[in-house]
Amino acid sequence: MVLELNQVIIPTYGTVPEQQNLHTPEWADFDNKPDSLFFSDGQRRIDFVLVYEDETKKMTHKRIDRKKQKRKRQVYESNLINNGLQLEATRSVLDEKLVFVKVHAPWEVLCTYAEVMHIKLPLQPDDLKTRESAFNWFTSLFRVDENIIKPEQEFFTAPFEKEHLSNFYIQDKDTFFNPATRSRIVHFILSRVEYATKNNVKKFGINKLLDSGIYKAAFPLHDSSFRHPSTDPACPSERYLLYREWAHPKNIFKLQPLDFIRKYYGEKIGIYFAWLGFYTNMLIVAAFVGVGCFLYGCLTKDNCTWSQEVCDPNIGGNIIMCPQCDKVCTYWNLTSTCESSKKLCIFDSFGTLVFAVFMGIWVTLFLEFWKRRQAELEYEWDTVEYLEQEEQVRPEYEAQCTHVVMNEITQQEEHVPYTACGKCIRMTFCASAVFFWILLIIASVIGIIVYRLSVFLVFSATLSRHVNGTQAIHKYLTPQTATSVTASLISFVVIMVLNIIYEKVAILITDFELPRTQTDYENSLTTKMFLFQFVNYYSSCFYIAFFKGKFVGHPGNPVYWLGKYRNEECDPGGCLLELTTQLAIIVGGKAIWNNIQEVLLPWVKNLIGRYCADARSEKIVPRWEHDYHLQPIGKLGLFYEYLEMVIQFGFVTLFVASFPLAPLLALFNNMLEIRLDAWKLTTQFRRMVPQKAQDIGAWQPIMQGIAILAVVTNAMIIAFTSDMIPRLVYYWSFSVPPYGSHSSHTMKGYINNTLSVFNISDFRNASKPSSPWFGNQTTCRYRDFRYPPGHQHQYEHNIYYWHVIAAKLAFIIVMEHVIYFVKFIISYIIPDVSQKTKSKVKREKYLTQKLLHENDLKVVKKTMGKIADKIIKGVDSTFRPKSE
Repeated sequence: MVLELNQVIIPTYGTVPEQQNLHTPEWADFDNKPDSLFFSDGQRRIDFVLVYEDETKKMTHKRIDRKKQKRKRQVYESNLINNGLQLEATRSVLDEKLVFVKVHAPWEVLCTYAEVMHIKLPLQPDDLKTRESAFNWFTSLFRVDENIIKPEQEFFTAPFEKEHLSNFYIQDKDTFFNPATRSRIVHFILSRVEYATKNNVKKFGINKLLDSGIYKAAFPLHDSSFRHPSTDPACPSERYLLYREWAHPKNIFKLQPLDFIRKYYGEKIGIYFAWLGFYTNMLIVAAFVGVGCFLYGCLTKDNCTWSQEVCDPNIGGNIIMCPQCDKVCTYWNLTSTCESSKKLCIFDSFGTLVFAVFMGIWVTLFLEFWKRRQAELEYEWDTVEYLEQEEQVRPEYEAQCTHVVMNEITQQEEHVPYTACGKCIRMTFCASAVFFWILLIIASVIGIIVYRLSVFLVFSATLSRHVNGTQAIHKYLTPQTATSVTASLISFVVIMVLNIIYEKVAILITDFELPRTQTDYENSLTTKMFLFQFVNYYSSCFYIAFFKGKFVGHPGNPVYWLGKYRNEECDPGGCLLELTTQLAIIVGGKAIWNNIQEVLLPWVKNLIGRYCADARSEKIVPRWEHDYHLQPIGKLGLFYEYLEMVIQFGFVTLFVASFPLAPLLALFNNMLEIRLDAWKLTTQFRRMVPQKAQDIGAWQPIMQGIAILAVVTNAMIIAFTSDMIPRLVYYWSFSVPPYGSHSSHTMKGYINNTLSVFNISDFRNASKPSSPWFGNQTTCRYRDFRYPPGHQHQYEHNIYYWHVIAAKLAFIIVMEHVIYFVKFIISYIIPDVSQKTKSKVKREKYLTQKLLHENDLKVVKKTMGKIADKIIKGVDSTFRPKSE
């Protein structure tokens, strides 16, 4: 492939000698047509714009540096012209130092590179009849008006070949290649044209020229203003239509015009919004069920027996709990947790179990139906065989191809950037760097845990609980609550700071790794970033769910963290409510932070830029200069949008058993996210270079991995974090003889049965509270299942504990196997590609073969027939007797 590119795409390799005349762009003044998308002649369309600062007017560089930069730019532009592109330069209206170089690709160049890039183009209109859905009448209420944005005509397509030009559906040469395809072809050329050679190493590509500051920007043009249609009758004003019918907040309940988005921005942008819209629609079902489970918890909380016992002054009021830390903590009354126990009844109910099982099935349905939808888009947008045919090698990879190896398949020499040993060294270094940063995250999590353990002592001393519990503030602001909220806020700040640092590190590591194609690059970066984000965002939640309060020992023999800090304990109702608090703070804070970072900052920058430009001049400004003052989209494009949504997907699925309202919050967020992303693209950013994309890349297997892990985490949350299993064990086994004293199954006595007894005389000196004991009671209670003092196995786990452990393990095994079995059945029943799509693919292949190959056979037969006729005529004339 590299050799082919060298021969076909860049025929002018080598630095142009100093004495040789360089080709220069045509110069033209602005013609005061602000909406024009053409050269000054009004005929040649602008396919790309390059912006540079006139070297003669620069004051920031040395004269020799300015001369070198000018020489590189001139060589680059000359080579662009040698490659067939046409350039026209125009000086800025607002800033005389800026020069805009407009690039146009003629028909011959477009045809040549369309064949090199294997771009699929129309053969003939699609003649397959489509059956309308039974729900078509309902979805039409939410669709964009077809009179405003007309549906795209569907075609059968094939990779373009110049020799078969007559077989393609060409009605007008000016519109055969749409603006997105034209910009993509021009960017392909810009990325591979050389501008210098140093030490026999070729330097080429617009990206390096941008990084070195020789060019300030390179972008395709928006076709109009988003505020009003173009005044140019030749302009379709697609940007204006996208803003009015897609990005405007009034369209929040409308379906997206995906084909129109794809036409304007390319397949990569289109498939992101298709996935985000599909995910949001699927969240409607999950949110509906989640709200139902939440309402069930609200309606049944008044019948929550164990919460009533906690709040009952005759039961919870008579239970004195042991201190939860050494020295400074004091004894406290169980009724001080009354309010939190009521809240816990809402989330820790039977509805949560039903919802956890439902979400395990929902995530499978979502992924399977998305595969079908993705297959439809692959066919409709001509990306079915994209990876095998179209994707080109990255220029950064090509530039490093200095080693020659033998291809095992073709048995020909090819150039690669590193040997097998070099590749192994690179991969080892990259893996080590990623592992180091993950360890750094874990270290930060440990730091947060140490903070929680140490600050709990402070809050216990300053927010000391009174046994009578008369102070109203103590109902809500307990030491556990204060510790949890502050630790969650600090955790969120640490997460955001580490994100900013690791983002740059991950890009450096991936650049060093040197992936071959852009898809390989993005998939490699995606894997690294998600591993980091997974540990960064979810580690604190995993700690609260599965570690906090699980290894605390008992008051007479507590377990210490790092030999110094006593492990945290959960409230008598468990850590489920604290996990819910942690999720709410991280998810909510993340959404607010992302919106500030992604929407507010670009808006403020553009506002300042427009204000400065308006202050300088009231002149008419051309379209290319308007677009230059917009924000660049960035090298990673939609990577952060995907990352944000997949992290949210993890919160919605991994910990949904603790927070049934998570899908509802995600639904509201995504409805806004779609329009905010659309608004951002259409109004605040320059037009992206259209790119092909077959699917959502590495995000698909990542979501599949999250879906598998979600079943385990939710089963374990219900088993180990909530109190559902201990309550069920008590109800069915320990409330009735031989273990209980009630005549029938009941939840009465649950609190007393699940709180163990401790003799205060058994405190160690290091743990004994400094506050004096009052009353004549000699015992306190703590959360565990242990034998009381005086028993022959005092303070050891009792039979209730082993029954609960067995029930928890059995529940996890049964729940996992049932859900995994249902997931397997669903995956088997739902095919990845629908029958309708399969028929269309077969029809297209048949037509391609018929049009492109059978037509060639007819030409050959016709040619051979003429040759045969000539031969026969020659033979006849040779052997025919002469006339006398």
